[in-house]
Amino acid sequence: MLSALAFYLFAVVLTLSALLVVSARNPVHAVLFLILAFFNAAGLFVLLGAEFLAMILVVVYVGAVAVLFLFVVMMLDIDFAELKRGAAQYLPIGMIFAVVVAIELGVAASARPIALANKALAAAPTGLSNTEALGRVLYTDYIFYFQTAGLVLLVAMIGAIVLTHRVRPGVRKQSIAVQNARDPAQTMAVIDVKPGQGA
Repeated sequence: MLSALAFYLFAVVLTLSALLVVSARNPVHAVLFLILAFFNAAGLFVLLGAEFLAMILVVVYVGAVAVLFLFVVMMLDIDFAELKRGAAQYLPIGMIFAVVVAIELGVAASARPIALANKALAAAPTGLSNTEALGRVLYTDYIFYFQTAGLVLLVAMIGAIVLTHRVRPGVRKQSIAVQNARDPAQTMAVIDVKPGQGA
């Protein structure tokens, strides 16, 4: 009974916080609701007995990704009103995708998930923790997909670096060679101030 109550509590808060992520007007509030959604999803993973996935969700997504989003939103001067101005033209495409995702969720919910979960638990090797069992499956049966995902993330990281290093007028950049070649005469001036005189 207690686990069922915890499941409904986590599920309701997760659903509400996910809706508030996309409907919040303030982007800082949206990121905070996203962090709340991640914590509740981690609680659902704990209820399923997947403590490793819950820890990864909290450490990676809450501790790194969501905090990075928060700092980016707070530090950059982004005109969100200008960004939202042209969002209405993408509304029909967004609604089509929303209907497709809803249909997929309905099909997945009607596919006897409890029976499939019990079958997966029965097929799991005995005497292993869920972390060790996940590692054995991930690095043996799905190693190609794991390496492919790593390659995709590497390409995305390189693309993000290339996009942020574009030349922009009025932005000062650090020059390591100039910094190392300078002498004290270029950076420091000694002024002899007489008594009774100010700078």
